[in-house]
Amino acid sequence: MGVLSLGTFLTLAPAARSTAAAARDAYASLDTFANIIHMVQRHYVDDVTTEDLIQGAIDGMISSLDPHSAYLTPELYRELQVDTRGSFGGLGIEITIRDEVLTIITPLEDTPADRAGVKPGDQIIKIGDKLTKGMNLMEAVSLMRGPKGTPVVLTLRRDGARELIDAEITREIIKVKSVKDAKVYQEKYGYVRVTQFQEGTSRELAAAIEKLEKEVGREQLEGLILDLRLNPGGLLNEAVKVSDLFLDAGLIVYTEGRVETQKQRFLAQNDGDEGDRAMVVLVDEGSASASEIVAGALQDHRRAVIVGSRTFGKGSVQTILPLDRDSALRLTTAKYFTPAGRSIQAIGIEPDVTVDKNVRVAKADERFQVREEDLAGHLENEATVTDADGIGVDPQLERALDLLKTWQVFSRFHDRGAGIRALQQSASAGE
Repeated sequence: MGVLSLGTFLTLAPAARSTAAAARDAYASLDTFANIIHMVQRHYVDDVTTEDLIQGAIDGMISSLDPHSAYLTPELYRELQVDTRGSFGGLGIEITIRDEVLTIITPLEDTPADRAGVKPGDQIIKIGDKLTKGMNLMEAVSLMRGPKGTPVVLTLRRDGARELIDAEITREIIKVKSVKDAKVYQEKYGYVRVTQFQEGTSRELAAAIEKLEKEVGREQLEGLILDLRLNPGGLLNEAVKVSDLFLDAGLIVYTEGRVETQKQRFLAQNDGDEGDRAMVVLVDEGSASASEIVAGALQDHRRAVIVGSRTFGKGSVQTILPLDRDSALRLTTAKYFTPAGRSIQAIGIEPDVTVDKNVRVAKADERFQVREEDLAGHLENEATVTDADGIGVDPQLERALDLLKTWQVFSRFHDRGAGIRALQQSASAGE
């Protein structure tokens, strides 16, 4: 018994010492942190409060992890909750941080920013009188949001312009309609665009498809184009529901994280309304996150042909962890994987058919392209991939329609997956 006890003691002692050493290191670091706060408050040129210094330290700690993690003050937390409801007072632009500079991805169509001439790729140097250097995305969003009718000036740096541009923009209530432009081409091919994934997107999409079916007849609607270009993503559960509209069984997406609760699997249900019509999904560098979940699921299940260019590559999951006083952490807690086990983090979804990105025919659809891999501090993916050539707008749509026409040639296939494979091979051979 004594030998057993001695053995147990010797086995656990290194771990105990390791734990104690870690605790000492942590206390030493906290002691250094407290000393720095004291020295700054005593010697800094201006008075600074302890609260401000700790706030800055928290911001720096969380933002050093990756571009999508952030500390949310009560004000920023409220702004995040507004995002998913699709209606807010603001300017109507999508932004990111590229090369440590706040950069406009795109102005949303028919919004104050769009009408003020804001362009994709513009760098935001100041919002009002506040410099954006070091500002995180949530802070920038909070400054640009505000009551309807109130103005804000964005100071912009634009490629080719010799001087900075001051754009005064009046805020409006921005109502983001997530499902738009449902229409029929050539009397038998449906088209519908999803601009983002927010509350009710799957319901709106199902209604839009039903409307198309009524317009031409359910049996006469031979194919569907789902346009996810420039869709920055949104709610995971809506991406799952949208995928489930077209899949009758199998895995849609799964997540892996360090904590057991972050390991989740999302399965398709056989609701009897999935249909088996030919389908093409349009994507580009602006298709991110939830858009990539949908495209990846439909691609892996060979339910649709993916057309366009390599997607943004945001394959991480953020969890909102509430704190005291209505603040929260927006923390990256997991990565998601397609049904075939592909991580798209910093890689994206490769389309089955690419279209030359240098061909653009519609001014309203010209967009500044930036991917997850361009963001400082992005999570790495062990796999590598070469850039996919090509992005088009109307040319992509034209190619999608051509593919749907070709589908009829393969109607002899009883297995939908075989038909999709043949269609993919035919499309690739025609490039």
